[in-house]
Amino acid sequence: MKRTWTVIAVRDVAYSFAWYRRLFGQPPGAPAHGYFGQLLDEDGTVLLCLHAWGAHEHPTLASAARAEPGNGLLLFFRVDDFGAALSRARDLVERFEEEPNRNPNTTTMEFSLRDPDGYYVTVSAWS
Repeated sequence: MKRTWTVIAVRDVAYSFAWYRRLFGQPPGAPAHGYFGQLLDEDGTVLLCLHAWGAHEHPTLASAARAEPGNGLLLFFRVDDFGAALSRARDLVERFEEEPNRNPNTTTMEFSLRDPDGYYVTVSAWS
């Protein structure tokens, strides 16, 4: 295996796409489709895929009413611009789920917040 593509179901692909691009410090852009978008790193690596709830017949993406979004899932991103990401995140949400702290296991700084659909997102310093 070379890479995984994490796909999450969202209510509004364009809105979530813009939200994550702001969090990652990427320039504004639009998803490829109204029902699907890929957030890419500058080298083309897929960071996250956003899929509209119920847009296709994927059993786990059929309906938000059938499951609590994010239950059992932690979106964990390592960034090389932690301070800037922290500043951008503060502009995106009213409060953090976890304020910036040093994780004793990874020994890196990190913080956690909820995305527009309620997914738990942790941002960690690369080194």
